[in-house]
Amino acid sequence: MDYKDLNLIGSSSPHIRTKDGAGHIMGEVLIAMVLPLAFAVYNFGPRALVTTAVSVAGCCIFEWLYRAILRKSNSLGDLSAAVTGVLIAFVCPVTIPYWILLIGDFFAIVVVKQLFGGVGKNFLNPALAARAFMLSWAGEMTNWVGPRSSVPLTGVIDAVTYPTPMSLLHENNLAGLQQMYDLPKMFVGLIGGSIGEVSALLLILGGLFLIWRKVITWYIPVTYIGTVAALTFLFPRGNDPVQWMLYNLLGGGLMLGAFFMATDYVTSPVSHLGQVIYGVGCGLITVFIRYFGSYSEGVCYVILIMNLTVWIIDKNIKPHRFGVIKEKKKPTETTKKEAAKK
Repeated sequence: MDYKDLNLIGSSSPHIRTKDGAGHIMGEVLIAMVLPLAFAVYNFGPRALVTTAVSVAGCCIFEWLYRAILRKSNSLGDLSAAVTGVLIAFVCPVTIPYWILLIGDFFAIVVVKQLFGGVGKNFLNPALAARAFMLSWAGEMTNWVGPRSSVPLTGVIDAVTYPTPMSLLHENNLAGLQQMYDLPKMFVGLIGGSIGEVSALLLILGGLFLIWRKVITWYIPVTYIGTVAALTFLFPRGNDPVQWMLYNLLGGGLMLGAFFMATDYVTSPVSHLGQVIYGVGCGLITVFIRYFGSYSEGVCYVILIMNLTVWIIDKNIKPHRFGVIKEKKKPTETTKKEAAKK
């Protein structure tokens, strides 16, 4: 066959191109979070929507200002700042003062993301790092309200701290939790908690949407949730194993963390085996913190800890390179002598 008439063009990789850039992928993530946000508005009132809007605006403004001051290109089109803003709001109580929220936005965008080079360069999940930093105001960050609450949009909020499912589980009070929240309420999300973590049903649907759209893979969410399920079932702390396991799965930030936080491209392993190890590690440490820590919930810190192990996972577990044939080791003098003896 004559290749001279094919007008072949030689170029460096990548040779497969797609229109699915960062903006498209982040757009899919935003779509997946629409239903959990809508339910948060139903469960906590319009302040949930306003809080999320303030957080998104803060993240976008801080990113634009930082890059404008340093005369860098505008990166708002990749929508990563908007996703970070939504996630920061999702991991906060609806009563969070706006000024603390904006401090968290600044920390996530400027300190965690931009100072390390921008999107794709951060080694920690910006939203979770911001939440860990915002716990400097522990009182405001743990001021929970009950389900179907109407929180005023502005002014000082005099809210009574409401027990969340995780606080009752941490006290090993499964009976009290069952009286307050049955499993259907837990699954739907008619419970107290952070803005975006309450509805396990809608978070699972959002995660399945991302898997269907091939934005994320199933390896991290399934191994993370599966590890927590296995450990809480095998070690129910004197309670009914199935009930204890289900309440642990549906309470806290497990579903939000497994589908929307731990799967972040930049801060999670590349290979499938690495993602499995990462997910199992997240599950192990989550149960360890919930059982033996003084803090009732550990998803935020767990994912940040595992973020720090990604480099070593990727270093030791490398995907097979397409088209590369593994070279056979040349026999040494020792192996030749051993073969001759046989």
